Amino acid sequence: MTPHQLLRDGHIEAVPLAEIARLYGTPTYVYSRAALLANYSAWRAALASHPDALICYAVKANGNLALLDLFARAGAGFDIVSGGELARVLAAGGDPAKVVFSGVGKREEEMEAALAAGILCFNVESADELFTLSALAKKLGRRAPVSLRVNPDIDAGTHPYIATGLASAKFGVPVAEALELYRWASQEPSLRIVGIDCHIGSQLLDPAPAAEAAKRLLALADRLTAEGIPIEHLDLGGGLGICYRDEAAPTVADYLAPILAAVSARKLRLIFEPGRSLVGNAGLLLTRVLRLKHGPVKHFAIVDAAMNDLARPALYDAWHEIVKVVSSEAPSEAHRYEIVGPVCETGDFLGHDRLLALAKGDLLAILSAGAYGMSMSSNYNARPRAAEVLVDGHTHRLIRRRETFADLIAAETGLS
Repeated sequence: MTPHQLLRDGHIEAVPLAEIARLYGTPTYVYSRAALLANYSAWRAALASHPDALICYAVKANGNLALLDLFARAGAGFDIVSGGELARVLAAGGDPAKVVFSGVGKREEEMEAALAAGILCFNVESADELFTLSALAKKLGRRAPVSLRVNPDIDAGTHPYIATGLASAKFGVPVAEALELYRWASQEPSLRIVGIDCHIGSQLLDPAPAAEAAKRLLALADRLTAEGIPIEHLDLGGGLGICYRDEAAPTVADYLAPILAAVSARKLRLIFEPGRSLVGNAGLLLTRVLRLKHGPVKHFAIVDAAMNDLARPALYDAWHEIVKVVSSEAPSEAHRYEIVGPVCETGDFLGHDRLLALAKGDLLAILSAGAYGMSMSSNYNARPRAAEVLVDGHTHRLIRRRETFADLIAAETGLS
C-alpha cells in the first residue's frame, strides 16, 4: 500500500476528512479499518503454506486499544516490550497465550505480570535477564517459556537508530554466547526453552538480510537439536518497510519468499512481529494551517500539529508526504514551504521544502503516520495529545478523545 492509496479525493474510505476535522478538530490521527485488515490479510495470505504461523503485531507501532482489539479479533498475537503494553493487550481482549515479550530492560514486576498472565514466550536479550527470570520463576513456582533473542550481526541497511541486528547494538545475545546460555537454560527446571528469536531492524526494504538471519538461526537450531535441546518455534521478528515517498517497498509475499524458502524443510512454527507494515500507511495525521510566514530565505507554513504529535521527522529526519485536503480560500501562489509546528524548537518540523499553494486555514494531511506517530507523541510544551478516529466505510468513531489541560496535570501535585 502506498501513501496515496489511503486518501482519495479528500476521503478516507467514504468519509470526508473535512467532516473529521469539523467534528473532532485538529490535529487528529485518522485510521482506516479496511486498510488495517487488508494489511493483516496480506501477511496471512503470504503465510498460507504455514497455517500455524503466528503474526504478533508489534504494539510499539501503535497501541490504541481499538486497533489492538481489531487485530485480536482477526487472530493476531502481539509483540510487547513493556508491562504497559501487556496491560494494553489484555485490556483490548488480546490472548496472552499469543504474546511474546521482547525488550532489553524488563523489570521484575513486568516479568511477574507476564508470568501470571501466561504469555507465550519471553524473548530474552541478555545473560543477566535469563538468570533473573529463572530466579523469579522459581520463587513464584512457575516455569517461564523462553527464547533467546540472538543478535546475528547483520547490517539490515536501514537508519542507524532502527538497526538492531549489528554486534554494536544493545539488542540480543551474541551468536557466540547463545549456545552456552541455551545449555544453561536447559538444565534449569524453572525455564522451558521454546524457541529462537531475532529482529535485525525496522523499515527493511531488502529481504536478503532477513533471509540470511533466518539461516543463521537455523544453524543454531540444528546445533541445539543435536545436543538434545529441542526448539518449537523460530521467531524472525518484523521490520518490513513501507513506502513513505518513492521507496520500492516489497510486498509481504515478496519479502517473505526467501525467508520461507530457507525454512521450508523444517518443522518449526514461525512467528513474525510486523508493526509498521500493518499500520503505517493505514493512518494519517490531519492538521490545519495556522498562519503563513514569508521570509527572505524561506517560506513557513505554521500548522497546529508539531513534533510532539509526530516525532519521526525531527528524530529521524523522516519524510512524510504532506498534501492539501481542503482549501479555505481561493488557490494562492505556490511556494516551497517549511511545514512547521508551534513548538519552541528549531527542530520542530514536519516537512522541508514542500511545493504547495496554501492559505491560512487550509486542511493538510500528513500521510504514512499510522506507525510511530501517536505512540511516540508527547506533551512537550504542555500540548495535549491529539484525538484518534477510526473510519469504517461511511462511519467513523472517536477511539481516543483529545487530551485536556486537566489530563496534563492530573498526576501532579502542587506544594500547598
